[in-house]
Amino acid sequence: MTRAQLIHFMQSYAVLILIAVLMIVLSLSSDSFLTGRNLLNILNQNAPLAIMASAMTLVIIVGGFDLSVGAIFAMGSVASAWLALNVNPYLGLLLAPFVGLALGFVNGLAITTLRVHSFLATIATALIFSGIAVALSDGRLISVRLDEFTWLGRGRFLGVFNAVWLMAIFAIFLTFFLNHTTFGRRVFSVGGNEEAAILSGIRTNRIKIATFAIAGFAAGLASIITTSRVALGQASAGSGMELQAIAAVILGGTSIYGGQGAVWRSLAGVFLLALVNNGFNILSIDPFFRDLTMGLIILAAVGISAMGRHR
Repeated sequence: MTRAQLIHFMQSYAVLILIAVLMIVLSLSSDSFLTGRNLLNILNQNAPLAIMASAMTLVIIVGGFDLSVGAIFAMGSVASAWLALNVNPYLGLLLAPFVGLALGFVNGLAITTLRVHSFLATIATALIFSGIAVALSDGRLISVRLDEFTWLGRGRFLGVFNAVWLMAIFAIFLTFFLNHTTFGRRVFSVGGNEEAAILSGIRTNRIKIATFAIAGFAAGLASIITTSRVALGQASAGSGMELQAIAAVILGGTSIYGGQGAVWRSLAGVFLLALVNNGFNILSIDPFFRDLTMGLIILAAVGISAMGRHR
C-alpha cells in the first residue's frame, strides 16, 4: 500500500477502527458498557448532535464552516417553547425546524452577497441570533410541561426512542440527497474546485445558500428534540454544539478543505465522541484526561486531513 493509499484509508476508516478498539476496551473494562440499554441511551443522548453533524457535513464539503448552528439551536428552543405554550404544542414542534431553515438561509445569503468567509460571517450571525433568543425569552427559561410537547423527546416507538428514529431518517435522507442527486454532485463540485464549477455553469452561490439552509433546518430539528425532552426552552441551549458538530465531521474524515466527505462518517464521528464520554464516565476517570484525549484525537484527524490535501 502506497503512502497516498494509506492516508486515504485512514481518512475513510480510521474512525471505525477507533470505535472498534474503544468498544473492545470498554467491554473488557466494564460489565455495564456492552448492554442494549447503555448503547440505546448513547444513541438517544447524542441524536441531536448527530443530526447537526449530518447537515454540517454538507457545509464543510462545500468548503464552509457554520459556527452559528449553536445559536440557531437556541433560537429553535425558544421559538418552539414559546409557540407551544402560547399557541399550540404541535405547532411549536413543527415550526422550529423552519425557523432554523430561515436563519440558515440568512447565513447563506450573508456569505454569498458580502463575499466574506463563512467562518467570520457565522460568528457575527451567531451573536445576532443569540441576542434575539435572549430578547425573545427575556433571559428566562420557558417551561412547557405538556404531554403533547414532550412526547417527541421522551417517547419511544417499537422500544426505540423517537429521537433515534428521527436521526436515522434524517441521515438516510441526507445520504441519498448527497450521493444520488444532481444537487449532491454539485455540492462536491463546488467544494472540490469552485472556479471549475463556475466555468461548468453551476450557480455556486445557490448551492452554498442551500447547504447553510439545510444546516439551519437541522439545528432547528435538533433543538425540538432536546427542548421536548427537557420540557424547557432556553436561550443558552446549544452552546458549544457547533464545535462538537464540526469536530465530529472532521473525525469522520470529511476534508476541512472541502470536496470530500460522507454523512455516515460524521455519524461515526459523533459515536466516537460519545463512546469517549461514556467510557470516561463509566470508568470514573478524571474529566481532564477526557478533554485531553478528545483534543489529541481531533488533532490527529486534522493532521490526516492536511496530509490528504498535500499528497
